[in-house]
Order: sequence, then structure tokens, then C-alpha cells
Amino acid sequence: MTSKKHMIILNPTADRGNALKRIPLIRELMDGHGLDYEILQTTAQLHAVDLAKQAVRDGFDVVVSASGDGTANEVINALMEMKAEKDHSVQLGVLPIGTGNDFAYGADIPEELEDAIKIIADGKAKAIDIGFVEGGDFPEGRYFGNCIGVGFDAETGFVAAGLSPLRGFLSYIVAAVLTAFIYFKAPTLEIEFDDKKIVKPSLMCSIMLGTRLGGGFYMAPDAKNDDGLYDVCIVDEVSSTRVLGLIPYFFKGTQESQEEVEIIQAKKLKVTAIKGNLSAHVDGETLCEKGKSVEVEMFPKAIEVLCEC
Repeated sequence: MTSKKHMIILNPTADRGNALKRIPLIRELMDGHGLDYEILQTTAQLHAVDLAKQAVRDGFDVVVSASGDGTANEVINALMEMKAEKDHSVQLGVLPIGTGNDFAYGADIPEELEDAIKIIADGKAKAIDIGFVEGGDFPEGRYFGNCIGVGFDAETGFVAAGLSPLRGFLSYIVAAVLTAFIYFKAPTLEIEFDDKKIVKPSLMCSIMLGTRLGGGFYMAPDAKNDDGLYDVCIVDEVSSTRVLGLIPYFFKGTQESQEEVEIIQAKKLKVTAIKGNLSAHVDGETLCEKGKSVEVEMFPKAIEVLCEC
């Protein structure tokens, strides 16, 4: 049996630069499992897209994202584009050594590096759904593996990115508290999904393939990444103090018990700000800060990911 060729694409700036320090351990563990691999480092935003595409052209069987959600998103975009171009797909592996690692969590990839590399060595995979969004800074469209956040959670991510002394979940908690008093006016959203429509002032609208974002906010605790459906968490406009009251429910994934929160399921959506502006992120990366509309579609079971399955 021919062994698989693994291309590891590592973002050296992930986790405030700590990802670079993990390379010796990655090599030790990959060598320990007798795996055939190469490691390449990214040097700029979207560089992982180019590296992953070239890995597919060069005949690698698995492309491994070694970073957080941003690099995983770039690799997913590359694999989906190459699948359309070559009618051939390779498997996705993830080493979650970034800050949030929410895609890895939703894809059943363990947090510890040793366990994550064992997953790659075992080679078990499942096909997962991949989303596609058009709008904002990406009118041509962008694929995603975990979520799109509109409103409060996008603003929280923007604030968290500026909290340089803090990392991970703590930065999102602090940012959420700060955002509660900065993000005063929720836009009025028109949310069209399948054959239905919701129109109301909304603090946020989180469109989820995975269960979690921000390293510990369980926006869609019952979401499944292979059922062909988005779980969409919609929160009504509330006061700043009520935002603080709701946050603990998101830690536990029990927010649907609160009257201001509803979770729906949909195969595709269009979200439009009919009053105010749309701020949004895709897998933690800025989609738009003052947009007007985004459209979201689904590619069911589009990529095989190595995971605990």
C-alpha cells in the first residue's frame, strides 16, 4: 500500500507567533508515525490558498492546515477551487495550533497536537458540508467551514483582534463585554431562508456549520456539519446590560431558552440590512464592516476531513 503524501501548511504568526515554535514537535510526531510529509510556512494573508493549490497539483493526498481558523479557511477555499478545476479532491487535515480553533472543534479534531497528528496517521475521514458566501469584500464568493457571523459576534471579533496582550477565549470574553457597550444600535435585518422570511432589529445572526465560535461560544450546540443544513442563531435587539446577561447562556449553549433568541435551520439564506449596516465575518476573517447584504449557499459533504469518526 502506497503511503499518503501530506503537505503541512503552517502559519508562523498563528497564536501570537507560538505556532512557529511547534514545528520541531510536529516533525518529531510525524516522523514517529512514519508519515510522508513536507512543511511549508505562509508569508502573507491568502498565501495558504496558493500553497494548497500547488500541493494538489503536485499530487499530495492530504493538505494539512497547521494554524487556526483563518488558515483552515484558506486551505478549504483552495481545495474547493481545485476540486472544481480538476474534478479531483484531496483530504483535509488540521493541526489546531491557532487561537480559536473553532473549525477543528466542530470537525471532531482533538486539541492536543499529539492526538491531532495521531488522527492524521490513522487516516479516518468523513465528508463534511462546506458553505459559500457572496457579498461584502468577497462579491466573487468565499467558501467556509465553520460559520458566518453577522452583527454582534462580528464586532466582537474585530475588537478581539485589537486586544494584543490577550489571546484565545479570554480575548473574546473581554471583547464581548467591550462590544456590548460599543455596538449600540442593531441593524434591522431581513433574513430570507428557503421559502421563509424574518424581518426585525437583530443584535446578531450567526450562520453555523459547526457548533462554536470565539473559542467557547456555543452558538449552535446541536449543529451537525454533515446534514446539509445551517443552524442559524438569531438574537433580537437588546440593551447593553441584557447582552451581558445573555453571554453566560452562550458559554453553555442554552441561549435558546431565552425569549430573545431563536435557532432556525436552513439550506440557504440571504441576509440584508434594510436599516443600518451589516458587519460580518467568515470563519473569523472580515467579510465586511459596513455591508448591505450577504447570500449563503451550501455544498453538502464537499470535503473529506481527517477526524475522530
